[in-house]
Amino acid sequence: MTLPGVKLVIFGKQGAGKGTQCVRLSEHYGAPHISTGDMLRAAVRSGSELGLKAKAIMERGELLGDDLIMAMVAERLSEPDAKEHGFILDGFPRTEQQAEALASFLAPGDLDLAVDIELPTEEVLQRIAGRRVCVDCGANYSVSSPPKVDWTCDSCGGKVVQREDDTEEAVGRRLELYERQTAPLIDWYSKRGQFAEADGVGTPDVVLQRIIQAVDERRQHSGTA
Repeated sequence: MTLPGVKLVIFGKQGAGKGTQCVRLSEHYGAPHISTGDMLRAAVRSGSELGLKAKAIMERGELLGDDLIMAMVAERLSEPDAKEHGFILDGFPRTEQQAEALASFLAPGDLDLAVDIELPTEEVLQRIAGRRVCVDCGANYSVSSPPKVDWTCDSCGGKVVQREDDTEEAVGRRLELYERQTAPLIDWYSKRGQFAEADGVGTPDVVLQRIIQAVDERRQHSGTA
C-alpha cells in the first residue's frame, strides 16, 4: 500500500545504490526525490536570487555555507509538490546544524525517518571498481552490465569509461569523509527515534523492500500512516 506524504532523508556510501533507491522510493510514495546537487543546478539555471548567490560563491571556488544551503532547501520544500506529497531528501542534511535547521523548518510537523543504506566497504570498492560512465551524457554502466556495443553509450553514442576518481585510493578517501560526516547525523537522528539502517546487500528490489518496511513500520508506529 502506498502511503502519501512521506518525509525521508536517505544516507548511503558512494556505491551503495542511494540514487537508485531514492528514485524508486519517490515512485513508491509519490513524493519528489530532492537531490541537493540537482536542486543547486536548478536554482542557478532559474536565475533566482538564491541561485545567483550560489553561482557567485561557486565561481569563486568557495563552498556554500549552511545558511545558503538551508535557504535553498527551504525554498524547494515550499513548492507545491513537496508541501502536498512530502520529499525524499538526497544529499541533505550533511551536518548537525543542517539537521537542526531542517527540523525547525518542518515544525510542528517532523521527519518520518532517516535511513542509512549500509554496505560493507569491501562491497562498495568492488561495485565502484566495476562502474563505468558515459563521458557525454553521464549514463551509468558496469563491467557486469556494459553497453551493447564496444563500450559505446546506448543512449548517445558517447565513450564509456572508468571515472578518474573511481580509483581505490580516491574512493577510500571519500568513504572516510562520508563516515566522519555521517556518524554524528546517525547519532542525532537515533536520539530522536528517527533512524533506521537498511542492509544494502542484494538486488535493488530486495533493498527497496527493506527500506519500505522500515519506513512503513515507523509511520504506523507514529500514527502518520
